[in-house]
Amino acid sequence: MSLFNTVRNTIVPVHKEGYPFVAAFFVASLILGWIFKPLFWIGMIFTLWCAYFFRDPERVTPQDDDLVISPADGRVSAIQMVTPPAELDIGSEPMLRISVFMNVFNCHVNRAPMRGRIVSINYRSGSFVNAELDKASEDNERNGLVIETRHGQIGVVQIAGLVARRILCWVNPNEPVDAGERFGLIRFGSRLDVFLPAGAAPRVSLGQTAIAGETVIAEFASAKGPVISRRS
Repeated sequence: MSLFNTVRNTIVPVHKEGYPFVAAFFVASLILGWIFKPLFWIGMIFTLWCAYFFRDPERVTPQDDDLVISPADGRVSAIQMVTPPAELDIGSEPMLRISVFMNVFNCHVNRAPMRGRIVSINYRSGSFVNAELDKASEDNERNGLVIETRHGQIGVVQIAGLVARRILCWVNPNEPVDAGERFGLIRFGSRLDVFLPAGAAPRVSLGQTAIAGETVIAEFASAKGPVISRRS
């Protein structure tokens, strides 16, 4: 029983959105293996990758309304003051934007960065350029959420990438949301932008790896100033 529990706790569950894709990869592997046996093992490698892509691990989220938690697994690709997308309708003044880029090996389940209430959800069609490029925030297909928090309204934008062709969002306007709560998923490779009002100070650096639902990317009501870090 101890060995069984160890295996069960080690294997990360696959999100239900991934079931059809994992099944399709597996069936394709069987068909390819029937044609040429080595192709079965190649197909199984892709099947395991697909299951890994759609993994949905549990996360331990800090419960503090002054903290902004990363909405995605990936690399912090931008920390800058920019004007938020017009469709969010949260003003035309520059806001702190923190971007997290997800490659095809990151977990792609998206989580709410703060506790609050969903004010609006705005989908915009667009192109599929590399999500790491700054112009992806304006040109790419995206889905923007506005969340009312104790520090004002924040924007969370799901941005499709070069390979991503589907943005999923499971919440609705006027629903409450907790920090770390799952709200969506993007297939395959993409970016999340978080727009924060005045008073938020970054707590991550460019190039840092963020973990959705756990990594603190910014903080309100702090006099400590921006974070300083070094590579080692």
